[in-house]
Amino acid sequence: MRLSIRHDTTYRYEDQVRASIQYLRLTPQESERQHVLSWQLTLPRPVRAQIDPFGNIFHVLTLDEPHESIVISARGQVEIDEQREAEHDKQSALPFLRFTRLTTADEALREFAARECGARRDRHGLIDLMQALHEQMPFKKGVTGVDSTAAEAFAGRAGVCQDHSHAFLACARSLGIPARFVSGYLYQGNDQNLASHAWAEAWLGDAWYSFDVTNKLARPERHLKLAVGLDYLDACPVRGMRRGGGGEQMHAKVDAPPLLLVQEQ
Repeated sequence: MRLSIRHDTTYRYEDQVRASIQYLRLTPQESERQHVLSWQLTLPRPVRAQIDPFGNIFHVLTLDEPHESIVISARGQVEIDEQREAEHDKQSALPFLRFTRLTTADEALREFAARECGARRDRHGLIDLMQALHEQMPFKKGVTGVDSTAAEAFAGRAGVCQDHSHAFLACARSLGIPARFVSGYLYQGNDQNLASHAWAEAWLGDAWYSFDVTNKLARPERHLKLAVGLDYLDACPVRGMRRGGGGEQMHAKVDAPPLLLVQEQ
């Protein structure tokens, strides 16, 4: 499957911003699952690509002069192998056993993971865990924020894809299974736009397997990966800081024009 993508993010401020810095993880990497045919970032000024500790491509956009808005655009074409279920990686998976503030497993999450998986530490056990989390935490906007922890969202019995992924990571790591947060895009059908999305991956045997709790998908057929990390803060597409500016309005739009979606024969 070939996807043509355009992702535009616009920030507007009430007052003039004196200076700002944006950390961008908006560039997909080549892998066993995805082949990047073309990709381009359009930014207020040229920046150099770097590689972060998790192997993601990232850019640091620094604006030292006063400004009232920032426009960030990413576009390109990526071919996805829909048949591949897992991805191999030469880097050690052990760092992804570490809990973070957002993914710490409290007693309730540990008991839930142990109950759903029992002694199983395989894909079937984690698929059952994914489905149980989906039932326990229905998708609901507005009940959590970007700073909500896995334990808080789990206790509230609702959340969005970020919360679902954090809860899955907390459970998997409590079972001794390395797991990581993934940011990217999900294409859901010809009559819907591509959506920014988050899911989880777990290291089983010698490869990473996907677990999309929000959609109960354990096969990443229509998922395009941008970045990975211990949690949302490591992998979010755009994260920044600024001095001044007052209130902020952010508008993001992601499109995958259906005419440019090609099903490979």
